[in-house]
Order: sequence, then C-alpha cells, then structure tokens
Amino acid sequence: MNDAIYPLTFSPVFRSYIWGGRNLETKLGRTIPAGIVAESWEISGHPSSPTKVAQGLFTGKTLIEVMNVLGVDLVGSRSQEMLKRGKFPLLIKLLDANQPLSVQVHPNDDYANTHENGELGKTEMWYILYAQPGARLIYGLRPGVTPESFRENLEVGTLETCLHELPVVPGDSVFIPAGSIHAIMDGIVLAEIQQNSDTTYRVYDWNRVDDAGKSRPLHIDQAIDVINFEQVEPGPYLSEMISKDDSCRREFITRCPYFNVERLKFSQGTHTFSGECDGSTFEIWGVMSGRSVVIWDGNLMPLSAVRFVLLPAKLGKFEIEVTGPATLLRTYVPE
Repeated sequence: MNDAIYPLTFSPVFRSYIWGGRNLETKLGRTIPAGIVAESWEISGHPSSPTKVAQGLFTGKTLIEVMNVLGVDLVGSRSQEMLKRGKFPLLIKLLDANQPLSVQVHPNDDYANTHENGELGKTEMWYILYAQPGARLIYGLRPGVTPESFRENLEVGTLETCLHELPVVPGDSVFIPAGSIHAIMDGIVLAEIQQNSDTTYRVYDWNRVDDAGKSRPLHIDQAIDVINFEQVEPGPYLSEMISKDDSCRREFITRCPYFNVERLKFSQGTHTFSGECDGSTFEIWGVMSGRSVVIWDGNLMPLSAVRFVLLPAKLGKFEIEVTGPATLLRTYVPE
C-alpha cells in the first residue's frame, strides 16, 4: 500500500464578487465566510486560488505541491503535457449568481497562450443545482449577429438584442466551449467544471459600480477577437446514455477534449459503483445530492452533498457506495 496515493479532499477557497450572495449557505448548506460569497473554488491548482488538502498525508499542501510530489501518479498519462507545464488540468467551482454576472467570453488555448502569458484557454460546463422560477442564462447569439453589429449595439446600449437567452432548471447541463458569449443570470447556483484558467473578457457589466463608485474593467477588443459568431441559439447539452438499470441511470452530460462528465442517478436504497484508476487519468467525483462513501484498499471516506473528491490516477480499484436517491458527477480526462 502506498500511503501517498489516496482520495484527496480540499478546503475550499472563497471569492467575493459584486454578484454573489449567501446561497451557498442557504441553498446548499455549506459553511461560508461572512458577507458576499460568489464562488467556492473546490479543487484548484490555479496559482491565484490554490486549494489545500484537507486530510491525510498531504494535509495543508496545495494541489500543485501534491502534483509536484506525485507527478503522473496523480494526473495520469493522458495529462502528461499539462504536467510538463506545471498545470493541473481542471478546476472545480461552486457559483452563487445572486445577481447577474457580466456578459463575457473566454479565449481558447492558442489565444490565451499568446495573449495571456501562457495561460490555458477556458472551456467549461455548468451543472444547475438551484434555479429560481423563470431563471435563465445568456448563452450564444441571436441569428444574424456579426462582429460589426455586436460592437454597434454595444456602443449604443442595445447589446441585449444580440444575446440568446436559455431558460434553465435544476439538473440541466450547459456546455460552454471557449468563444461562447455567456452570462449566468440571477437566481442560479451551479457547479462549474472547467479548464484550469481564470481568463475572462467582459463586454458588458450592466452599468454596475462597486462601493467606491468604480466600474469593473471591460475587455471589448479581446472579446470580439475570440467570440464564436457562429454559435447561434444553442441549447443545453443533450445527455448521452451509457447504461441504465433499476439502481442507476448513467449518462454523459458533457464530452469534450478537455474533460468528460458523467451523471449517475441512483434510486432509493444502497448501491455500489465499482471503478479503477489505472494510471491513465485522475477522476473527480462530486455528490450533488444524497450520500456516499468512497472505498479503496480497505479504507472508507464519507462524502455528502455538495462535496468533491479527487481520486489519483494510480489509486487502483475503488468503490463508490451510495445511499439513494442520489446524484453524482464523475469527471475525468478523455483519451
């Protein structure tokens, strides 16, 4: 038994932005600091907000420090290029959109590498945990919008006529590839799974100012450079069935070159999922509802909603024992 290879949980890092609130506490039951909390970074190797291991041999070490020790045994052979760059591939967050986020877009890898000092691009997906009645996202463009008409509408204050709105309810999955114009509107709490990047280009921030009367900076030229103007009226991600029986419905809710996300919905009772981290990729499991226990090499780790755990690529065989009804997300790097 290698004591250094075990499931890793992390102490979250909280971020306060103008659009946050208290819903991570009131809707999800999380313990959060006083004041406005917009984001909880659950598993992060980004230098701006690295998360620290909460238990075991690596307690108090950041994810990057653990990666520097374990290397490919943590991330897996599929992520060796990221390992060479010193970057953990993915970043997991919880977001509380108590007010609308800015209308924004993220660059792809090539643009970010060139213009953002070697940063990764930012492709992400959202899993809706809570949505007030009538909640919606801004996601993509309306038909006929061009870079010229987008800039013209922005300049005269009619940008919203260019933007496609998507109603959402809890359980929806929305895939946001780099280049997607988007904004999370108010009344939504979600889990975000994304590339390990913090690069955002804002184009519109609802004319808001902070307590000092200052507006947040906009990045209009960069945004227009990277917006995908062919992304017209997209919808939520259409799930793809993997398997289904009386105990569990298992389906893909996002597939892309950077990550696959599966949703496993378990019925009432106690059920077990058996897996193996065979060295090819780490896995991140998140309990969205219900309760579970991670079992490996005779050890047990309880995991309840809404929490995430990182299984190292060299963990070997493991089981997720679930007390249902429960919904879990499983994330990993595809071949």
